[in-house]
Amino acid sequence: MSKDIKETENLTDDKVEEVVEKTEDVIEETEDALAEIAKDKEAKLQAKLEKKEAKKAAKLAKKAAKKGSDSQENEQSDNVGNADVSEVSTAVKEGKESEEASKEDEPAPKKIKRKKEKEEKNPEDINIVSELLNLIIYIGIVVLICYFVITFVGCRSRVDGDSMNPTLEDGDNLWVDKLSYTFGDPDRFDVIIFNYNEDTTYVKRIIGLPGETVRIDINGNIYINNKLLVESYGNEVIQPTNIGRASVDVVLGEGEYFVLGDNRNNSSDSRWPDVGNVHEDDILGKVVLRIYPFTSIGAIK
Repeated sequence: MSKDIKETENLTDDKVEEVVEKTEDVIEETEDALAEIAKDKEAKLQAKLEKKEAKKAAKLAKKAAKKGSDSQENEQSDNVGNADVSEVSTAVKEGKESEEASKEDEPAPKKIKRKKEKEEKNPEDINIVSELLNLIIYIGIVVLICYFVITFVGCRSRVDGDSMNPTLEDGDNLWVDKLSYTFGDPDRFDVIIFNYNEDTTYVKRIIGLPGETVRIDINGNIYINNKLLVESYGNEVIQPTNIGRASVDVVLGEGEYFVLGDNRNNSSDSRWPDVGNVHEDDILGKVVLRIYPFTSIGAIK
């Protein structure tokens, strides 16, 4: 019995050893397989990396070749026409810059719209400026014409008083001709406007001319160079109290005129020392027309 037990134990130990040996073999085989798998993975990874590097190198070579061909084409095109190439490159550059600006600025459409509105308004602004300039030029021309007319052609004058009744009435508006005396001398019986002082003008009728002698007798008769003057402009006969300094001979010098108002007994004129003889330099012009009141418009004689 004990012998069988021993044999059994021996058999069991042998089997255990056999199993252990097989297990160790399996482990070794497993380790070898794992090592081979790892080597395969590493080789595959290495191959993949090499393949990737090769592709990258190929791409770089392709780009380099393309750049070389482009540069050759550009050189050829430069030889053909540098101006065309520069214009195309400028246009491309401007197009890119405009695209980048439009991408960076989100409200680009609004800006373009505002620019268009400004461009549309610019012609109106130019029109306004041109119209203002034309208006200024027009006003300047009108002012110059008015100055020329008032200074050399004629002017308006208003009667204040009754010294020229019945020919002129108080308040009459007159047109005074200045050109007549620019090219000629005043005549006898002309109705003239002259400066009494710096602030006042008088309207009277010429009776005596330069170089003549004027005298009024006691009966109110007017004598020129001792000859009776026949005229009908006086409103009435001159009274002795209104003869003034003309009671004796009044000699007129060069450029001097003797004037009277048609209302002979109610006029401040050459009979009185404060007026005296009127020099031609003080004569503004000849009264030729009554322009107001409208019911009395007409020539003055």
